[in-house]
Amino acid sequence: MILLSLLDYGSVLVFALTGALVASRAQLDLVGFAFIACLTALGGGTVRDVLLNRDPVFWIGQPAYILLAAAASVLVFFTAHRVESRYNLLLWLDSFALAIAVAAGTGVALALSQPPIIVIIMGISTGCFGGLLRDVVCNEVPLVLKQGELYVTAAFAGAASALLVQTQTDNALAALGICAGVTWALRAGSLAFGWKMPVYKSRPPAN
Repeated sequence: MILLSLLDYGSVLVFALTGALVASRAQLDLVGFAFIACLTALGGGTVRDVLLNRDPVFWIGQPAYILLAAAASVLVFFTAHRVESRYNLLLWLDSFALAIAVAAGTGVALALSQPPIIVIIMGISTGCFGGLLRDVVCNEVPLVLKQGELYVTAAFAGAASALLVQTQTDNALAALGICAGVTWALRAGSLAFGWKMPVYKSRPPAN
């Protein structure tokens, strides 16, 4: 449980930084920064806990998560202007947040002995929903929907790899470490080297 809590804290912190960076691009005030940071940081974990019927939801049980996200938003509010390319920083911070959050969601589902498909869905949901909410609310093109980029695919691969390792070794630490590593490697490869999945191409109907 300590490991899962640390993963949640890590994902909250890094996702909050990404939310605040998007808020800076939208030129919001400090309260707007805090709102977007908290929405981003807590969104995925909230979806996970509600779907798994965890009581209480993680940030209600430990309000320190909210304080951490708010503190991250204040930090970015006063320092974002020093960053040369906020969008580039956003992309890479988001890749780290995705990896940590997928591991956190996968770990919670494994700890609750959920079926394999639920484990994978919880990993994907925890990793993707916070960033999706951030981008939609701030009128940005959601990173999760960028054409062909490895985002949900990376989350799926990470959660599936954790499930495989857990069934073979029963080592939660190794499983979640590999989960985060696989997720980040695929997402980083997509950003750095242009790795993509084939996308649907419209064709004229056959006669």
